[in-house]
Amino acid sequence: MVSICKRIALHSSRRNTVYLCVRLANTFMDPKELVTGLEKRELLNEEAGKDPDPYGLAIKRGPGTKDKPTLVSSAFDSRIIGCVCDDESSHINWMWLHKGNSTRCECGFWFKLVEKPPL
Repeated sequence: MVSICKRIALHSSRRNTVYLCVRLANTFMDPKELVTGLEKRELLNEEAGKDPDPYGLAIKRGPGTKDKPTLVSSAFDSRIIGCVCDDESSHINWMWLHKGNSTRCECGFWFKLVEKPPL
C-alpha cells in the first residue's frame, strides 16, 4: 500500500492549530469484495474457468434440423426465446420452449430445451 502523508490544519480557535498526518491509499478495491449474490458467483465461476454465461443468453443457431435441433439450456421446465430469422430482419419471433419437446420457428429452425443446473 502506497501512502502519502499530507498535513491538514484544524482550527479550533485562532490561537490553537492542530496538524494531523493522514494516510491516503492509492489502490482500488478488488471487484470481488464489492459484489454480492449471483454476480459474485458468476465472477468466481469465471475465475475458476467455468462457463461465464451458463444459460446462453446469446446463442448462435446450430444446424436447426428436426434431428439436430439447436440446444437451449435452462434451469426451469420452460423458457421463452427469440429467433432473428434473417440477418437483415428487425423483427424477433418469440416462442416458448418446453422441456422434452422440440419447437419449430416460423423460419424453419428447430430448438430444444435441455436441463442445466442452477448456479
